[in-house]
Amino acid sequence: MKILHLDQNHPLLLKQLTKAGFDNAEDYTSPKDAIEQVIEHYDGIVIRSRFDIDAAFIDKAINLKFIARVGAGLESIDQAYAANKGITLISSPEGNRNAVAEHTLGMLLSLFNKLNKADREVKAGHWLREDNRGLEVDGKTIGLIGYGNMGKAFAKKLRGFDCEVLCYDIKEGVGDENAQQVTLAHFRSKVDVVSLHTPWTTLTNKMVNAPFIAAIEKPFWLLNTARGKSVVTKDLVTALKSRKILGAGLDVLEYEKLSFESLFSSEMPQEFKELLAMDNVILSPHVAGWTIESKEKLAQVIVDKILAIYK
Repeated sequence: MKILHLDQNHPLLLKQLTKAGFDNAEDYTSPKDAIEQVIEHYDGIVIRSRFDIDAAFIDKAINLKFIARVGAGLESIDQAYAANKGITLISSPEGNRNAVAEHTLGMLLSLFNKLNKADREVKAGHWLREDNRGLEVDGKTIGLIGYGNMGKAFAKKLRGFDCEVLCYDIKEGVGDENAQQVTLAHFRSKVDVVSLHTPWTTLTNKMVNAPFIAAIEKPFWLLNTARGKSVVTKDLVTALKSRKILGAGLDVLEYEKLSFESLFSSEMPQEFKELLAMDNVILSPHVAGWTIESKEKLAQVIVDKILAIYK
């Protein structure tokens, strides 16, 4: 079986697949149209987010048996069309769920304790103790939207705090000992913190908008380590100004390109410039699941899943 690797990953991936008898080829630089000219010769693809795999690409991959994405989501692949062609889709959310959970918790603690703001002020010679009085997680209600691999991992991290953890998910029966699954109405009435752990779909696209924000009964904190296009930045900034949203930790942004490797193709929108100036906002460049450990674990999950199917 011939596998084409389109993104660089942890070396164990190539090493273990080669040892298992797979014929591995690497192409990390050719444009998509060049890959389309040769894809018919391959049985499998391993990719992160270099480019989208659409129906036109799949039509040229006449011998393709699987597409493995070294990451959690599959939104860059035309999943329905691939399934119709009998192509198996493989992802690896198990590989970086712990990293995402730790990053989300770090953002929450940094926001509650004003760590980024305090750090900047002390380095500038300002010793403002009362202005940097923080909040405690204990006693708060943390609400998770989406309770799959990432949501469950974050809820597990919260077990060390005396807080209430609620989850809302379109799937029934996903709650566990770490989070109580509730209705959306109950969720809206209780939460102090909203943390997103959803894939990017038609249901979650622009999900956090003005009506969503208004429906949450209390002023709340927002965490997004899921997908940037789930939050309407303009509505977020408006809510931050009005204090309906008390602060935000964003690892992902609405303006990211599909590859996640760059942000803007044009000038920054005004609302993003405003976001950058806010002390109660923490930003990171889509790295919640991007740890030294997760790089290895993501690759290992992909290897294990390929071998489970084809060996």
